[in-house]
Amino acid sequence: MAGSIKDLSKEEDPGMAADRSVSVERDDGRGGLIKPVNSDNPDRQHDEVVEYDIERVEKVYRKLDLRIIPAFWTLYFLCSAIRSNIGIAQTMNKAEGHDLETMLGLTPKDASTALALFYVSYVLFDLPSNLIMTRLGPRVWMARIVLAVGIIGSCFAAVQSAWSVKFLRFLLGVVIAGMWPGMAYYLTLFYPPSRTGKRIGMYFTASQVSAAVVGLVSAGFQKMDGLGGLVGFQWMFLIYGLLGVVLGVVLLYWLPDRPLAPGETRQRSGWMKRLRLPTSPEALKGEDAIVHYHDLRRVYHARPWNLRDLCYVLIDWRLWPLTLMYFGVVGVGIGTQLYGSVIIASIDPNFTGIQISLLFAPIWMMDFCAILLVTPISDRFHQHRALFFSAAVCIQIAGLLTVTFALTNSWARYGGLLMIGFGLGPTVPICMTWTNEIFQRRHREVGVAAASALVSGLGNLGSIVTTYALYKGWPEDAAPGKYQYRKSNFTMIGILCISIAASVVMTVLLKIFGNKPSSRIAGTGASSGADSSAEEILDGAARREIHQRGFGGLVFGKKARGEQAA
Repeated sequence: MAGSIKDLSKEEDPGMAADRSVSVERDDGRGGLIKPVNSDNPDRQHDEVVEYDIERVEKVYRKLDLRIIPAFWTLYFLCSAIRSNIGIAQTMNKAEGHDLETMLGLTPKDASTALALFYVSYVLFDLPSNLIMTRLGPRVWMARIVLAVGIIGSCFAAVQSAWSVKFLRFLLGVVIAGMWPGMAYYLTLFYPPSRTGKRIGMYFTASQVSAAVVGLVSAGFQKMDGLGGLVGFQWMFLIYGLLGVVLGVVLLYWLPDRPLAPGETRQRSGWMKRLRLPTSPEALKGEDAIVHYHDLRRVYHARPWNLRDLCYVLIDWRLWPLTLMYFGVVGVGIGTQLYGSVIIASIDPNFTGIQISLLFAPIWMMDFCAILLVTPISDRFHQHRALFFSAAVCIQIAGLLTVTFALTNSWARYGGLLMIGFGLGPTVPICMTWTNEIFQRRHREVGVAAASALVSGLGNLGSIVTTYALYKGWPEDAAPGKYQYRKSNFTMIGILCISIAASVVMTVLLKIFGNKPSSRIAGTGASSGADSSAEEILDGAARREIHQRGFGGLVFGKKARGEQAA
């Protein structure tokens, strides 16, 4: 990897290179290698990139992992639980008549409308929320999101009618909007995009664990039914919500703000002083901060974006294949999360509420395992994101077909749900990572912020389809019987096929048109493709991203290289 920089200048005339005053590589005294940036731009003639040994760079990123990933995992766990626990509330204490639908007199249409309203507001506010985050700072905005989600989540314990459930679901979508794409944007402030897939996968597992835990812990909440005058699902809403409020406050003190270049000091804005918001310790200090600066210089020298820059992102055709990819897999994922317990109940009507909760959890354990297995490998082969994505979607389709046609074997149908869970796992992290890679290179920071929000927001229209129009939202298909939910399953297979087709189209179009930095936004007026390409190589990470890591650096990768050398 360290030698990849040499490929960038191999076409240059040797005589021209010898004439450059800064063309000599030299040691920086800290174990890094200073390399000149060859550019026709006079403002960059004397720029120097210090490249460090990959092990030294990895040590810095592992330190960042300890600071960021556990916090993200915890916040995503709680927010996912608060967002999705309404699904399990529909089956809790059903035998006693204390489930959500019976207590509030909800019709199937009321339930599906309430679930869909969340995604309506989420889609509307996702992009504005993410853009505000880039202006106000990701730490404060992320803490605000979690605090507000906790407050709204706890209010669900007081719902008394269908309209209050719908209203709170809409509000929940408003306050949580921007969280998921904001987390993806936040990572690109600390990591190169080609290394964010594994990190997104790390905290995305919180959603799977949350789905499993909501199912398992709901069995305990059902035992609390009647305690203190509250039914089981009210205790669940209240406790999760209060935990979210506490976490929102803690994040203000723990999450780091975007990194500062060496020698710069952080200045608190006037509104932060007026609100008396706490400062957070810097993520990196000393030599670690210097190493990170040289490896990810593009983040430290980001140009403030304007409305014209945003418009260039909005009209980029690359948004739409990514959105269609996200549309299908998120629609199926949310449908499974919200209606998984309902599907299990339809497989065997004799299952009790607690049995359904316990059978719901393994679906997300399969999802969890797939994320940990696939996303790190997809980072190592980051030029083949579409292949990893499409293979996982095919597993989901196979699972849906099994659930649909294995009518005589209940456990085979349940096995189909486990296949759906496994296939779901890596698809969303891969889609968001591919979005980061494409749009940071092409449109810089505003590209990541806007594109991740649009892909997430517009892609969640798939969630509206599955929550409002399918399963309980499709009365004829929800009618009890041998073929219950068959048409809904076929519809989900159809939108998954759209996702695969979109990934293929995206790959082909990138081969044809490429993904060079936009000349409209690429630095200091680069006008040609060659100039734009030169301007994008600003740091060590950008040089390494030219090549795939493959299995190099892993135990068996080292062993194979040793055998070849012998």
